[in-house]
Amino acid sequence: MAQIKVNDLTFCYEGSYDNIFEHVNLQIDTDWRCGLIGRNGKGKTTFLKLLTGAYEYSGSITGPMECVYFPYTLPDEVGSSQTSMELLEALNPEYELWKVCRELEQLSVDPEVLGRSFSTLSGGEQTKLLLALLFSGENRFLLIDEPTSHLDMEGREKTAEYLRKKKGFLLVSHDKWFLDQCVDHVLVLERQGVTVMQGNFTSWQEQKAKRDACALAENERLQKDISHLKKAARQAEGWSNAVEKTKLGTRTGGLRPDRGFIGHKAAKMMKRSKNTQRRMEKAAQEKEGLLNNLETTEELKLFPLTYHKECLIKAKGLSLSYGEKPVCRDVSFELKNGMQLALKGGNGCGKSSILKKIQGAGIESSGELLTASGLVISYVPQDVSRLCGKLLDFARERGLTEHLFLALLRKLDFPRVQFEKDMSCYSEGQKKKAALAASLLTKAHLYIWDEPLNYIDIFSRMQLADLIRTYRPTMLLVEHDRSFLEEIGAEQVEIEKCF
Repeated sequence: MAQIKVNDLTFCYEGSYDNIFEHVNLQIDTDWRCGLIGRNGKGKTTFLKLLTGAYEYSGSITGPMECVYFPYTLPDEVGSSQTSMELLEALNPEYELWKVCRELEQLSVDPEVLGRSFSTLSGGEQTKLLLALLFSGENRFLLIDEPTSHLDMEGREKTAEYLRKKKGFLLVSHDKWFLDQCVDHVLVLERQGVTVMQGNFTSWQEQKAKRDACALAENERLQKDISHLKKAARQAEGWSNAVEKTKLGTRTGGLRPDRGFIGHKAAKMMKRSKNTQRRMEKAAQEKEGLLNNLETTEELKLFPLTYHKECLIKAKGLSLSYGEKPVCRDVSFELKNGMQLALKGGNGCGKSSILKKIQGAGIESSGELLTASGLVISYVPQDVSRLCGKLLDFARERGLTEHLFLALLRKLDFPRVQFEKDMSCYSEGQKKKAALAASLLTKAHLYIWDEPLNYIDIFSRMQLADLIRTYRPTMLLVEHDRSFLEEIGAEQVEIEKCF
């Protein structure tokens, strides 16, 4: 079988002191449906770009076919006048229309989108159209970077079903359910090194839990060994010193002490002490390396306020519109203290508009929407791409305690080196973590989060799920990660799209 081989790969960005990859060796079969997993900032996108030859590196990457990166870089001239078909031709002049239509059918997308302006398509439609172009080619290994960011829950189901029938790709996603549905191998960028294994995310997680448990048990045994060895070393050294002192002792029965014999005996005891010391140092080194890949997720804390009334928000027959364009119709729900309520529905059905209306946005409405007076809301918007400026200025503007804010970011595995950088240089995942940390530190009656997990790594998602299960804050959210919603036990309200 054809393979992509990575040998002794070492890479760091120009001007950086830290290697992102160091002496990495691995092999990927070009028939695999492989998931790429790792924390934010571990280099997943960088690794994909290295496979395409986008950066210079030391070592070698060899393979039998071209590696193609997704999402495509769209031309600057994409506008309201350019049709989707014209865009496909600009991206790949050699594309075959019938093959793209075949892929669109498999993705349950009407080929009529090809005649529509690309800018008028929803984010999900755009993603599926470009995936159809990607898979219409042949003899290429596909590098798919976070395709779920603009897909609603139904879109993720269709895309997972589609990818399950394909082969020959490396997929980055932070959605556990999505990965489980469509990959047969995983490549994991761990804290130390890279792991490749057969299976999906859940099977890797189960195996890793077993390895971590063994590592912790072995670590405990080594700690006990080190404690015993320290005690033995101190005893042997004490005995050696005590014997050495007898060389200078007084005569016994008129005889001088045999200083040669005593010195030899003391040296043997000292040698024993040194040997014990070396064994102890070796055990300590083993212990140090043992937990390098242990993926710990520190406990987060939340400071919710409790509202004095049971019901915080009540919607009954709520309809929203922008001028003559209806957004959603006949929405009804109640949000009570301690509830976690998720608005569910396809892209464009008005979920984000409802969140904004609750916060006082001037969106035209009919029906009933009652919001408790004096309600303190902590809001995380869907789009945080425009965040810029210094991190501590961001914290001060929101009245946050600086050291607590930075400590919380560190618990979310946010690199210290990023603290001094301008936020405009952050990855989308790092910007979203900054917004979430600010929300978590805000004492509020209600937490409104609009797609909070976009670009957030799997391990941080697990931390956030644990946090919500522990503190049960009153929460209204929009999120398409079904595993997350199931883990926090969120009730769901279906929002129908107005056509």
